[in-house]
Amino acid sequence: MTGLAIAVTLALAVSVIADSKKTLAGLKKGAKMFLNILPALLTVLILVSVFLYAMPAPILTVWLGKGTGWAGVFSAALLGSISLIPGFIAFPLGAILVRSGVSYQVIAVFITTLMMVGILTLPLEAKYFGWKVSILRNTLSFFGALLIGLLMGIFL
Repeated sequence: MTGLAIAVTLALAVSVIADSKKTLAGLKKGAKMFLNILPALLTVLILVSVFLYAMPAPILTVWLGKGTGWAGVFSAALLGSISLIPGFIAFPLGAILVRSGVSYQVIAVFITTLMMVGILTLPLEAKYFGWKVSILRNTLSFFGALLIGLLMGIFL
């Protein structure tokens, strides 16, 4: 982490030397973007924290744990398909779930469907691409996620 901080500081210094006006404009734009997503980020973090606090690890293990087989994989696929969680929250959530006893296979399916399948956003997608393309893309993505889960189960 220290190396990353040093690299960012050096890159910022080079940017200021090259063009301080563009650097300042970029920093302002980045800060504005961060402040715009901060409420959503905090809301999701709070909801995930409350969910993980309210849902004891043994229950998570029963539903999604290593012994659940394809029922756990399918449950994770359904949860991922209907969730609206950004990627920067999904990966830390995946790490927390792994520490709680959920298998990598289930996490892979959950995150893959989370990123690729959008049941809740399907009407918006269909508005731009049409229902046929949207349903086909989501269906193929869902089965692709199950295939990824199968491969993860074989190799891990």
